Amino acid sequence: MSGRRRFLAMLGTGAAGLAAMTASSCAQTAPAVTTRRRQNIMSADVLVVGGGVAGIGAAVAAAKSGADTLLIENYGFFGGVASWSIGMCMNQMRPGGVPRGYIHELLFEKLSKYGDQAVRVSTHQFFCNVEYLKVAFLDMLDEAGCRYLVHLRAVDALMEGGRVTGVVVATKSGLAEIRAKVVIDCTGDADIAFFSGADTMTETGKISPQTLQLNLANVEQADPEDLKAIASKAVGMYPHVPAGWGSDGWGMRQVSNCHHYYLNHAGTRDLGNFDVTDPVQFSRAECLSRRQVVEMTEAIRKLGTGDLRNAEIVNAATQIGVRESRRVKGLYVITEKDALEGRRFDDAIAWRSGYMDIGFTRVSEMRIHQVPYRSILPEKVDGLLTAGRCISATHEAASAGKSMGNCIATGHAAGIAAALAAKDGVMPRDIAVKRIRDVLVADRVDLNRGGEQQSKGMAM
Repeated sequence: MSGRRRFLAMLGTGAAGLAAMTASSCAQTAPAVTTRRRQNIMSADVLVVGGGVAGIGAAVAAAKSGADTLLIENYGFFGGVASWSIGMCMNQMRPGGVPRGYIHELLFEKLSKYGDQAVRVSTHQFFCNVEYLKVAFLDMLDEAGCRYLVHLRAVDALMEGGRVTGVVVATKSGLAEIRAKVVIDCTGDADIAFFSGADTMTETGKISPQTLQLNLANVEQADPEDLKAIASKAVGMYPHVPAGWGSDGWGMRQVSNCHHYYLNHAGTRDLGNFDVTDPVQFSRAECLSRRQVVEMTEAIRKLGTGDLRNAEIVNAATQIGVRESRRVKGLYVITEKDALEGRRFDDAIAWRSGYMDIGFTRVSEMRIHQVPYRSILPEKVDGLLTAGRCISATHEAASAGKSMGNCIATGHAAGIAAALAAKDGVMPRDIAVKRIRDVLVADRVDLNRGGEQQSKGMAM
Protein backbone atom coordinates (compact mmCIF):
# COMPACT_ATOMS: atom_id res chain seq x y z
CA MET A 1 0.00 0.00 0.00
CA SER A 2 1.45 3.39 -0.95
CA GLY A 3 2.09 6.07 1.64
CA ARG A 4 -0.81 8.20 0.44
CA ARG A 5 -3.23 5.28 0.50
CA ARG A 6 -2.01 4.42 4.00
CA PHE A 7 -2.63 8.03 5.00
CA LEU A 8 -6.19 7.99 3.60
CA ALA A 9 -6.91 4.70 5.33
CA MET A 10 -5.62 6.13 8.59
CA LEU A 11 -7.71 9.24 8.17
CA GLY A 12 -10.79 7.11 7.65
CA THR A 13 -10.24 5.04 10.80
CA GLY A 14 -8.34 7.38 13.10
CA ALA A 15 -10.42 10.51 12.52
CA ALA A 16 -13.84 9.08 13.38
CA GLY A 17 -14.82 12.41 14.89
CA LEU A 18 -14.44 14.10 11.54
CA ALA A 19 -16.59 11.43 9.89
CA ALA A 20 -19.32 11.87 12.49
CA MET A 21 -19.48 15.60 11.87
CA THR A 22 -20.15 15.04 8.18
CA ALA A 23 -22.50 12.04 8.48
CA SER A 24 -25.65 14.04 7.78
CA SER A 25 -24.27 15.52 4.57
CA CYS A 26 -23.16 12.06 3.37
CA ALA A 27 -26.77 10.90 3.44
CA GLN A 28 -27.65 13.39 0.73
CA THR A 29 -27.15 12.75 -2.96
CA ALA A 30 -23.52 13.42 -3.80
CA PRO A 31 -22.85 15.81 -6.69
CA ALA A 32 -21.11 14.49 -9.77
CA VAL A 33 -17.32 14.66 -9.49
CA THR A 34 -15.22 15.72 -12.43
CA THR A 35 -11.75 14.22 -12.45
CA ARG A 36 -9.16 16.68 -13.71
CA ARG A 37 -6.10 15.36 -15.48
CA ARG A 38 -2.94 16.39 -13.67
CA GLN A 39 -0.56 18.53 -15.66
CA ASN A 40 3.21 18.11 -15.52
CA ILE A 41 3.94 21.75 -14.77
CA MET A 42 7.71 21.54 -14.42
CA SER A 43 10.73 19.25 -14.26
CA ALA A 44 14.25 19.49 -12.88
CA ASP A 45 17.41 17.52 -12.32
CA VAL A 46 17.01 17.91 -8.56
CA LEU A 47 13.74 18.69 -6.80
CA VAL A 48 13.97 19.84 -3.18
CA VAL A 49 10.67 19.57 -1.30
CA GLY A 50 10.46 21.87 1.71
CA GLY A 51 12.08 25.29 1.99
CA GLY A 52 13.22 25.27 5.59
CA VAL A 53 16.90 25.65 6.41
CA ALA A 54 17.70 22.06 5.36
CA GLY A 55 15.94 22.68 2.05
CA ILE A 56 17.83 25.91 1.54
CA GLY A 57 21.11 24.09 2.19
CA ALA A 58 20.18 21.30 -0.23
CA ALA A 59 18.92 23.60 -2.98
CA VAL A 60 21.89 25.98 -2.89
CA ALA A 61 24.37 23.08 -2.81
CA ALA A 62 22.68 21.24 -5.72
CA ALA A 63 22.44 24.36 -7.88
CA LYS A 64 26.02 25.38 -7.06
CA SER A 65 27.10 21.88 -8.14
CA GLY A 66 25.63 22.47 -11.59
CA ALA A 67 22.26 20.72 -11.33
CA ASP A 68 19.07 22.30 -12.66
CA THR A 69 17.44 22.65 -9.24
CA LEU A 70 13.88 23.49 -8.18
CA LEU A 71 12.89 24.23 -4.57
CA ILE A 72 9.21 24.16 -3.59
CA GLU A 73 7.66 25.41 -0.36
CA ASN A 74 4.17 25.29 1.14
CA TYR A 75 4.29 28.77 2.69
CA GLY A 76 4.86 32.10 0.95
CA PHE A 77 8.45 32.42 2.22
CA PHE A 78 11.50 30.26 2.86
CA GLY A 79 13.24 29.39 6.11
CA GLY A 80 10.72 27.20 7.91
CA VAL A 81 10.91 27.57 11.67
CA ALA A 82 13.87 29.96 11.32
CA SER A 83 11.49 32.40 9.65
CA TRP A 84 8.17 31.70 11.34
CA SER A 85 9.63 31.52 14.88
CA ILE A 86 9.70 35.34 14.75
CA GLY A 87 13.21 35.87 16.04
CA MET A 88 14.31 32.73 17.86
CA CYS A 89 18.03 32.23 17.39
CA MET A 90 19.49 29.89 14.78
CA ASN A 91 21.64 27.52 16.83
CA GLN A 92 24.90 25.75 15.90
CA MET A 93 25.65 28.10 13.00
CA ARG A 94 29.22 28.81 14.20
CA PRO A 95 30.02 26.26 16.93
CA GLY A 96 32.75 27.69 19.13
CA GLY A 97 32.72 30.81 16.98
CA VAL A 98 34.31 28.92 14.07
CA PRO A 99 32.76 29.17 10.56
CA ARG A 100 31.14 25.89 9.62
CA GLY A 101 31.22 25.90 5.83
CA TYR A 102 30.14 27.60 2.65
CA ILE A 103 26.35 27.45 3.09
CA HIS A 104 26.33 28.72 6.68
CA GLU A 105 28.67 31.58 5.85
CA LEU A 106 26.78 32.48 2.68
CA LEU A 107 23.69 33.07 4.82
CA PHE A 108 25.69 35.29 7.17
CA GLU A 109 27.08 37.20 4.19
CA LYS A 110 23.61 37.85 2.77
CA LEU A 111 22.23 38.91 6.14
CA SER A 112 25.19 41.17 6.90
CA LYS A 113 24.70 43.24 3.79
CA TYR A 114 21.46 44.53 5.34
CA GLY A 115 23.31 45.86 8.39
CA ASP A 116 22.97 45.31 12.10
CA GLN A 117 19.17 45.31 11.95
CA ALA A 118 19.33 41.95 10.20
CA VAL A 119 21.62 39.79 12.34
CA ARG A 120 23.82 39.64 15.40
CA VAL A 121 26.09 36.73 16.32
CA SER A 122 26.49 35.14 19.74
CA THR A 123 28.53 32.12 20.88
CA HIS A 124 27.29 29.95 18.04
CA GLN A 125 23.90 31.48 17.22
CA PHE A 126 22.61 33.87 14.62
CA PHE A 127 19.92 36.15 16.06
CA CYS A 128 17.92 37.40 13.08
CA ASN A 129 15.14 39.79 12.27
CA VAL A 130 13.04 37.35 10.28
CA GLU A 131 11.88 39.77 7.58
CA TYR A 132 15.51 40.32 6.57
CA LEU A 133 16.12 36.59 6.94
CA LYS A 134 13.38 35.71 4.46
CA VAL A 135 14.96 37.99 1.85
CA ALA A 136 18.48 36.73 2.61
CA PHE A 137 17.30 33.22 1.74
CA LEU A 138 16.02 34.54 -1.61
CA ASP A 139 19.39 36.18 -2.19
CA MET A 140 21.15 32.87 -1.58
CA LEU A 141 18.90 30.99 -4.01
CA ASP A 142 19.25 33.65 -6.68
CA GLU A 143 23.03 33.70 -6.44
CA ALA A 144 23.16 29.91 -6.77
CA GLY A 145 20.85 30.00 -9.81
CA CYS A 146 18.19 27.87 -8.13
CA ARG A 147 14.58 28.05 -9.33
CA TYR A 148 11.91 28.17 -6.65
CA LEU A 149 8.15 28.21 -6.16
CA VAL A 150 6.11 28.99 -3.05
CA HIS A 151 2.51 28.08 -2.20
CA LEU A 152 2.91 24.49 -3.40
CA ARG A 153 2.17 21.59 -1.05
CA ALA A 154 3.46 18.13 -1.95
CA VAL A 155 0.63 15.62 -1.48
CA ASP A 156 1.99 12.44 -3.08
CA ALA A 157 5.10 10.86 -4.57
CA LEU A 158 5.40 9.83 -8.22
CA MET A 159 6.83 6.33 -8.48
CA GLU A 160 8.25 4.10 -11.18
CA GLY A 161 8.74 0.75 -9.55
CA GLY A 162 10.72 1.38 -6.40
CA ARG A 163 12.05 4.74 -7.54
CA VAL A 164 10.76 8.24 -6.74
CA THR A 165 10.51 10.26 -9.97
CA GLY A 166 8.78 13.38 -8.69
CA VAL A 167 5.89 14.62 -6.60
CA VAL A 168 2.25 15.59 -6.91
CA VAL A 169 1.57 19.12 -5.66
CA ALA A 170 -1.61 20.95 -4.74
CA THR A 171 -1.91 24.35 -6.44
CA LYS A 172 -4.62 26.96 -6.90
CA SER A 173 -5.20 25.40 -10.32
CA GLY A 174 -5.58 21.89 -8.92
CA LEU A 175 -3.21 18.96 -8.60
CA ALA A 176 -0.08 19.00 -10.74
CA GLU A 177 3.06 16.92 -11.23
CA ILE A 178 6.70 17.90 -10.94
CA ARG A 179 9.23 15.34 -12.17
CA ALA A 180 12.91 15.10 -11.30
CA LYS A 181 15.91 12.81 -11.61
CA VAL A 182 16.47 13.01 -7.84
CA VAL A 183 14.15 14.25 -5.07
CA ILE A 184 15.34 15.50 -1.67
CA ASP A 185 12.82 15.28 1.19
CA CYS A 186 13.30 18.33 3.40
CA THR A 187 9.71 18.44 4.65
CA GLY A 188 10.75 17.90 8.27
CA ASP A 189 8.06 15.22 8.59
CA ALA A 190 9.45 12.78 5.97
CA ASP A 191 6.33 13.36 3.86
CA ILE A 192 7.83 12.29 0.54
CA ALA A 193 9.46 9.24 2.08
CA PHE A 194 6.09 8.26 3.57
CA PHE A 195 4.16 8.89 0.35
CA SER A 196 6.69 6.78 -1.55
CA GLY A 197 6.16 3.78 0.69
CA ALA A 198 9.60 4.02 2.31
CA ASP A 199 9.81 2.77 5.88
CA THR A 200 9.52 5.55 8.45
CA MET A 201 9.75 5.82 12.24
CA THR A 202 7.70 7.71 14.83
CA GLU A 203 7.76 7.17 18.61
CA THR A 204 4.19 8.34 19.09
CA GLY A 205 4.16 8.01 22.86
CA LYS A 206 7.06 10.34 23.61
CA ILE A 207 7.30 12.98 20.89
CA SER A 208 9.03 16.23 21.83
CA PRO A 209 6.49 19.01 22.42
CA GLN A 210 5.52 21.62 19.86
CA THR A 211 5.82 25.34 20.65
CA LEU A 212 4.08 28.39 19.21
CA GLN A 213 6.53 31.27 19.54
CA LEU A 214 5.28 34.76 20.35
CA ASN A 215 6.66 38.30 20.23
CA LEU A 216 6.19 40.79 23.05
CA ALA A 217 6.81 44.52 22.86
CA ASN A 218 6.76 47.50 25.22
CA VAL A 219 9.35 45.86 27.49
CA GLU A 220 12.68 47.53 28.12
CA GLN A 221 14.13 44.93 30.48
CA ALA A 222 13.03 41.42 31.53
CA ASP A 223 14.26 39.88 34.78
CA PRO A 224 14.75 36.08 34.47
CA GLU A 225 13.78 35.62 38.12
CA ASP A 226 10.51 37.44 37.45
CA LEU A 227 9.77 35.18 34.48
CA LYS A 228 10.50 32.12 36.63
CA ALA A 229 8.07 33.34 39.28
CA ILE A 230 5.40 34.12 36.67
CA ALA A 231 5.65 30.64 35.17
CA SER A 232 5.28 29.09 38.62
CA LYS A 233 2.28 31.20 39.58
CA ALA A 234 0.49 31.00 36.24
CA VAL A 235 0.15 27.21 36.32
CA GLY A 236 -3.22 26.56 37.91
CA MET A 237 -4.50 30.05 37.16
CA TYR A 238 -4.52 29.54 33.41
CA PRO A 239 -5.47 26.14 31.94
CA HIS A 240 -3.08 26.13 28.97
CA VAL A 241 0.14 27.74 30.15
CA PRO A 242 3.21 25.50 30.42
CA ALA A 243 5.22 25.11 33.60
CA GLY A 244 8.64 26.70 33.58
CA TRP A 245 11.92 25.05 32.67
CA GLY A 246 15.42 25.78 33.87
CA SER A 247 16.46 29.01 35.54
CA ASP A 248 14.22 31.46 33.73
CA GLY A 249 10.84 29.75 33.61
CA TRP A 250 9.97 30.95 30.14
CA GLY A 251 12.90 31.94 27.89
CA MET A 252 12.60 35.57 26.80
CA ARG A 253 15.26 37.03 24.51
CA GLN A 254 15.53 40.06 22.31
CA VAL A 255 15.02 39.85 18.56
CA SER A 256 18.02 41.13 16.60
CA ASN A 257 18.54 44.84 17.38
CA CYS A 258 14.83 45.34 17.91
CA HIS A 259 12.48 46.37 20.72
CA HIS A 260 10.60 43.06 20.44
CA TYR A 261 11.29 39.96 22.51
CA TYR A 262 10.58 36.36 21.52
CA LEU A 263 9.34 33.91 24.12
CA ASN A 264 10.43 30.27 23.98
CA HIS A 265 8.71 27.77 26.25
CA ALA A 266 7.60 24.17 26.77
CA GLY A 267 4.58 24.56 24.50
CA THR A 268 2.36 21.50 24.40
CA ARG A 269 4.47 19.48 26.85
CA ASP A 270 1.85 19.69 29.62
CA LEU A 271 -1.17 19.47 27.30
CA GLY A 272 -0.61 16.06 25.71
CA ASN A 273 1.54 14.13 23.26
CA PHE A 274 0.68 15.22 19.73
CA ASP A 275 1.74 13.52 16.49
CA VAL A 276 1.61 16.23 13.82
CA THR A 277 1.42 13.64 11.04
CA ASP A 278 -2.09 12.86 12.33
CA PRO A 279 -4.36 15.67 11.01
CA VAL A 280 -6.65 15.61 14.05
CA GLN A 281 -3.79 15.76 16.56
CA PHE A 282 -1.97 18.44 14.54
CA SER A 283 -5.10 20.60 14.50
CA ARG A 284 -5.64 20.20 18.23
CA ALA A 285 -2.03 21.05 19.07
CA GLU A 286 -2.18 24.15 16.85
CA CYS A 287 -5.45 25.47 18.29
CA LEU A 288 -4.54 24.79 21.91
CA SER A 289 -1.29 26.67 21.30
CA ARG A 290 -3.17 29.76 20.07
CA ARG A 291 -5.03 29.88 23.38
CA GLN A 292 -1.77 29.29 25.22
CA VAL A 293 -0.09 32.33 23.65
CA VAL A 294 -2.86 34.67 24.83
CA GLU A 295 -2.92 33.17 28.32
CA MET A 296 0.85 33.49 28.69
CA THR A 297 0.72 37.13 27.65
CA GLU A 298 -2.05 37.84 30.14
CA ALA A 299 -0.12 36.04 32.89
CA ILE A 300 2.96 38.16 32.20
CA ARG A 301 0.92 41.36 32.31
CA LYS A 302 -0.94 40.47 35.50
CA LEU A 303 1.71 38.60 37.47
CA GLY A 304 4.86 40.37 36.31
CA THR A 305 6.64 43.34 37.81
CA GLY A 306 8.16 46.44 36.27
CA ASP A 307 8.15 46.59 32.47
CA LEU A 308 6.51 43.19 32.17
CA ARG A 309 3.21 44.63 33.37
CA ASN A 310 3.15 46.73 30.18
CA ALA A 311 3.98 43.88 27.81
CA GLU A 312 1.98 43.77 24.59
CA ILE A 313 1.64 40.81 22.27
CA VAL A 314 2.80 41.77 18.79
CA ASN A 315 2.66 38.55 16.86
CA ALA A 316 2.58 34.77 17.04
CA ALA A 317 4.30 32.38 14.68
CA THR A 318 2.76 31.17 11.42
CA GLN A 319 2.36 27.71 12.93
CA ILE A 320 3.57 25.70 15.88
CA GLY A 321 7.23 24.79 15.76
CA VAL A 322 7.66 21.02 15.49
CA ARG A 323 10.72 19.54 17.16
CA GLU A 324 10.09 15.92 16.22
CA SER A 325 7.77 13.84 14.06
CA ARG A 326 8.09 11.12 11.41
CA ARG A 327 11.59 10.20 10.23
CA VAL A 328 12.88 8.02 7.41
CA LYS A 329 14.32 4.61 8.22
CA GLY A 330 17.68 4.74 6.50
CA LEU A 331 20.49 2.35 5.80
CA TYR A 332 21.86 3.42 9.18
CA VAL A 333 19.87 4.72 12.17
CA ILE A 334 21.81 7.22 14.32
CA THR A 335 21.48 6.37 18.01
CA GLU A 336 21.71 8.11 21.36
CA LYS A 337 24.97 6.28 22.00
CA ASP A 338 26.42 7.68 18.77
CA ALA A 339 25.63 11.22 19.95
CA LEU A 340 26.81 10.81 23.54
CA GLU A 341 30.07 9.15 22.56
CA GLY A 342 30.81 11.34 19.54
CA ARG A 343 30.91 8.53 17.01
CA ARG A 344 32.76 8.90 13.72
CA PHE A 345 31.95 7.12 10.45
CA ASP A 346 33.95 6.25 7.33
CA ASP A 347 31.11 7.61 5.17
CA ALA A 348 30.59 10.82 7.19
CA ILE A 349 29.05 13.69 5.20
CA ALA A 350 28.21 16.06 8.10
CA TRP A 351 28.56 16.47 11.84
CA ARG A 352 26.20 17.65 14.57
CA SER A 353 26.98 19.77 17.61
CA GLY A 354 25.11 21.15 20.61
CA TYR A 355 23.24 19.28 23.33
CA MET A 356 20.81 16.38 23.10
CA ASP A 357 17.75 18.47 23.90
CA ILE A 358 14.46 16.58 24.03
CA GLY A 359 12.27 19.68 24.02
CA PHE A 360 11.95 20.97 27.61
CA THR A 361 11.86 17.43 29.01
CA ARG A 362 15.48 16.31 29.03
CA VAL A 363 18.83 17.93 28.20
CA SER A 364 22.00 15.82 28.06
CA GLU A 365 25.58 16.68 27.22
CA MET A 366 26.81 15.05 24.02
CA ARG A 367 29.91 15.13 21.87
CA ILE A 368 30.21 16.37 18.32
CA HIS A 369 29.29 13.34 16.26
CA GLN A 370 29.26 12.55 12.57
CA VAL A 371 26.37 11.77 10.24
CA PRO A 372 26.96 8.87 7.83
CA TYR A 373 25.75 9.11 4.24
CA ARG A 374 23.68 5.99 4.94
CA SER A 375 21.48 8.01 7.33
CA ILE A 376 20.18 10.32 4.60
CA LEU A 377 19.39 7.42 2.25
CA PRO A 378 16.09 5.51 2.62
CA GLU A 379 16.63 1.84 3.32
CA LYS A 380 14.69 0.64 0.26
CA VAL A 381 13.33 3.42 -1.99
CA ASP A 382 15.55 4.80 -4.77
CA GLY A 383 15.79 8.29 -6.26
CA LEU A 384 15.29 9.92 -2.85
CA LEU A 385 17.48 11.61 -0.24
CA THR A 386 16.50 13.20 3.06
CA ALA A 387 17.91 16.13 5.04
CA GLY A 388 17.11 18.05 8.21
CA ARG A 389 15.24 16.66 11.17
CA CYS A 390 13.66 13.77 9.22
CA ILE A 391 16.92 11.88 8.58
CA SER A 392 17.34 8.37 9.99
CA ALA A 393 17.71 8.64 13.78
CA THR A 394 16.09 7.35 16.95
CA HIS A 395 13.85 9.55 19.09
CA GLU A 396 16.79 10.56 21.29
CA ALA A 397 19.28 11.00 18.44
CA ALA A 398 16.79 13.11 16.49
CA SER A 399 16.83 15.62 19.35
CA ALA A 400 20.63 15.75 19.06
CA GLY A 401 20.49 17.09 15.50
CA LYS A 402 17.45 19.34 15.22
CA SER A 403 19.35 22.63 15.63
CA MET A 404 19.25 24.69 12.45
CA GLY A 405 22.99 24.67 11.82
CA ASN A 406 22.96 20.88 11.93
CA CYS A 407 20.00 20.72 9.54
CA ILE A 408 21.78 22.99 7.04
CA ALA A 409 24.80 20.68 7.19
CA THR A 410 22.83 17.57 6.17
CA GLY A 411 21.05 19.60 3.49
CA HIS A 412 24.41 20.73 2.09
CA ALA A 413 25.55 17.10 1.73
CA ALA A 414 22.24 15.90 0.28
CA GLY A 415 22.29 18.63 -2.38
CA ILE A 416 25.78 17.68 -3.53
CA ALA A 417 24.88 13.96 -3.62
CA ALA A 418 21.70 14.65 -5.61
CA ALA A 419 23.54 16.79 -8.15
CA LEU A 420 26.19 14.11 -8.67
CA ALA A 421 23.57 11.37 -9.07
CA ALA A 422 21.54 13.43 -11.54
CA LYS A 423 24.63 14.24 -13.59
CA ASP A 424 25.74 10.59 -13.76
CA GLY A 425 22.25 9.20 -14.31
CA VAL A 426 22.52 6.86 -11.31
CA MET A 427 20.75 6.40 -7.99
CA PRO A 428 22.04 8.39 -4.98
CA ARG A 429 23.01 5.16 -3.20
CA ASP A 430 25.41 4.37 -6.06
CA ILE A 431 27.48 7.54 -5.69
CA ALA A 432 30.95 7.06 -4.22
CA VAL A 433 30.90 8.89 -0.88
CA LYS A 434 34.42 10.19 -1.46
CA ARG A 435 33.10 12.37 -4.31
CA ILE A 436 30.56 13.99 -1.98
CA ARG A 437 33.18 14.48 0.71
CA ASP A 438 35.61 16.08 -1.75
CA VAL A 439 33.03 18.73 -2.71
CA LEU A 440 32.18 19.36 0.96
CA VAL A 441 35.85 19.87 1.81
CA ALA A 442 36.14 22.30 -1.11
CA ASP A 443 33.15 24.10 0.45
CA ARG A 444 35.18 24.51 3.66
CA VAL A 445 33.39 21.81 5.67
CA ASP A 446 35.75 20.19 8.18
CA LEU A 447 34.87 16.50 8.02
CA ASN A 448 37.49 15.67 10.64
CA ARG A 449 35.22 16.98 13.40
CA GLY A 450 33.79 14.31 15.67
CA GLY A 451 34.41 13.04 19.18
CA GLU A 452 35.15 16.41 20.81
CA GLN A 453 33.61 17.31 24.16
CA GLN A 454 31.78 20.63 23.96
CA SER A 455 31.71 23.55 26.35
CA LYS A 456 28.68 24.41 28.50
CA GLY A 457 28.09 27.39 26.23
CA MET A 458 26.97 25.05 23.46
CA ALA A 459 23.87 23.96 25.38
CA MET A 460 21.33 26.22 23.73
